[in-house]
Formats: sequence, C-alpha cells, structure tokens
Amino acid sequence: MNILLIHQYFLEEDDPGGSRWNEFTRVWTSMGHNVTVLGGMMHYNGKEKIAEYKGKYFVRKQQGAVTVWRCHVSEAYNKHFLGRLWGYFSFMFSSLYAGLFKAKGKFDVVIVTSPPLFVGASGYLISRLRRMPFVFEVRDLWPESAIDTGVLTNKMVIKLAYWVEGFIYNRAKLVNVLTPAFYKVLKDKKHIPESKLIQISNASDFSLSEKLLHDFNKEAFRKEHGLDGKFVITYVGAHGVANHLEQILDAGEALKDTNVLFLLIGQGMEKDRLKKLAEERRITNVRFIDSVPKAEVFKYILASEMGASVLKRVDTFKTVYSNKTFDYMSCKKPILMAIDGVSRELVETADAGSYIEPENTDDYNRVIRSYLKEPARLKREGDSGYKYAKENFDREVLAKKYIEHISSIVSR
Repeated sequence: MNILLIHQYFLEEDDPGGSRWNEFTRVWTSMGHNVTVLGGMMHYNGKEKIAEYKGKYFVRKQQGAVTVWRCHVSEAYNKHFLGRLWGYFSFMFSSLYAGLFKAKGKFDVVIVTSPPLFVGASGYLISRLRRMPFVFEVRDLWPESAIDTGVLTNKMVIKLAYWVEGFIYNRAKLVNVLTPAFYKVLKDKKHIPESKLIQISNASDFSLSEKLLHDFNKEAFRKEHGLDGKFVITYVGAHGVANHLEQILDAGEALKDTNVLFLLIGQGMEKDRLKKLAEERRITNVRFIDSVPKAEVFKYILASEMGASVLKRVDTFKTVYSNKTFDYMSCKKPILMAIDGVSRELVETADAGSYIEPENTDDYNRVIRSYLKEPARLKREGDSGYKYAKENFDREVLAKKYIEHISSIVSR
C-alpha cells in the first residue's frame, strides 16, 4: 500500500520523546509498504524551529525508507495559548497544501493522528479530493483534556472543537483509540459505531532497550552524571500545564532527608517557571535536564531505580495511557504511576509499580519511602512489568495488527 500519514509531532531521527509512529512506519516499510509523512517543523516541547527550517514552509527529507514532508508551524507555538492555537491551525493549512500539491503519487489511505484535533480537517479534505479512505487516530480525548486542564476556556473555540470532533468521527472510515477507556467513551458517549472502532495502544520499544540491557554500563553512567549513592526516579516527557510537575517539587521537599533524586527530562511551557520555583524553595533533590536523544533517554531510565508517569488530577486523564510508561517497562523499571484510571489499572495488573494519587504529597512520601525500606521490590516489579509489556505491548506486533485493519478498509 501507499500510505499518507499526517502527524504534526512525527519525530526527527534523533529527536527525544516518544517514537510510536516512527517505529510503526519503520515496520510498515520493512513489510514493503510505502509511507509518506506530513510532519510539523516544531517539536511539541521545542521553543523554536531548528535552523534548517527557518524561513521555509516545506522541506522534504528522507528518514530511512520513510519520506517526510516537514510543514510550516508558527513559531508562536510555545509562547502562549493563542500562539499554541495558531500553531495548530498553521499546521492544518500547511499540511493540507502539502497533501494536495507536494506529496506526489497515488495513495491508498490517509491516516491522521491527533491531537491536535483540527488537523483532522486537512486529512478529511485530502481524502475527499484525492479519493481515498480516511483513518483517524485518537491519542488524547480532545477537547476534553484541554478544557479540564484549563488550557481551553473560550466558549466559541470549545464549541468549534466539539463540532470538528463530531464531523471527523462521522467521516472517518476507521477510528483508532489508544486505551479501553477511549473506546468506551467513543462508543457510549459519542455514539461512534463499533464497526469503525479499533484499539491499537501505545507500546514498548524493545528494539533499543534490549540492546542497552546487555551493553549498557550503568555504574559508569551514574558516576559520570553524579548519580552515585542516589535513589533515582526519572520522569521523561512534557513540562506543561497538563503534567503539573509542581507535584514532583512538593515530593522532593517532603523527601529531602533521604537520598531520593528526581530527574525531570524534557521541555515545555512550564519548565522555566518550575526551575525558578525549585530555586526559590531551595529544593535540591529535583534536577532538570533538557531534552536528549532517544538513546540517551533510555540510558537515564536504565541508570534509575524507578520511572515516573505524572499528570494533573483531572477526570479526563483517567482515560489515558502515558507513553513513557511503556518505555519504563521495556527497561525493567518499576513505575510510580501518578495517573488514575486505566494507567493505574495497567500498572496494578502488570504488578509493575505503585499508584500514587496525583498531587498528593503524603502519598508520594509514603510510597517512595516504602521502596527505600524494601529495595528488593525494584527488581521484582521491573521484571514483572517487562514481561507483561512483552506479551501485550510489543510495538512491532501492534504495528502489524494496525496495518491489517487498514488493509481491510482499503480492500473494501
């Protein structure tokens, strides 16, 4: 098949962060499919465009066997709410143009993964004008998550977002969701027919973790990065409003009499404020690290005692899986799961760590101290999570399952 994927956050080859779609497209091209991606020019945590995209609207690149068209995204993206909104719309328009006039050849299907939700409009128009089926993926329940976190408050924009959401769901031939909770919401509350719903979840990337599990010198890495003698808990991901990482600062303060060290790796709109707050409160056991390449991220995880998955305490986030949870599992690290709902159920079912009530400092304090007293749990829960992820969330297996569903609608 010839596949067109629209993904604003499709990563560069050496970008930090989750790489679910980078791995899916790699698997698909290895199976003989052709994949072209329309991706954005701004990383979701980046502050500005990288130099090669400055002053350009479209740049064609080759990432292995995958052809990638980088499309314009406004540099106001990470400056404020209106800038973020314009970043979404600017990519919607630029990806529409690229899908109609830049990506050459005949395609069998167009896949759109969201958020942002509005890019679904460009996917739908491309599918109609180029006469192919349209697949829509829901990585986050938007606009609900933006409303619950207070990011989206304008009533007109909210009304527009709900209208766009309903329009896209109704016109997609297939709707993929990442969690069982998303599936239930779309089926029961948004009345999407089960005949067009599938669930291909986030997954673990074992291709990198298994190599490092054999070759990585943990002791040397810890010594090089000043981690010796520390009980290291690593968080990898966005530093945004939705993550509410101030709860990690509170936990650090409560655990200042221990050898616990939190590493916060990534970028985001809240990072500068959090660093300043940590300095003002003289919290010395929370260390901020800028985004690093994926291989380096896995080294930090492997050098840690635990991985942390953290979001703000709102009901919408009870429906999500945290992408980094699966990386922690693939590295045999137990998880501090500060997300209720399906993410909590995942960790408890896999016996892969402990749930902490989001934003509850006493809970952080109690649970982490229990690991300090019983360090044998670390290996047992890490091994259990690895085994569960290998059996249920292997990225290569899920990529092949996904392409089977897509092939079925194309053949119709």
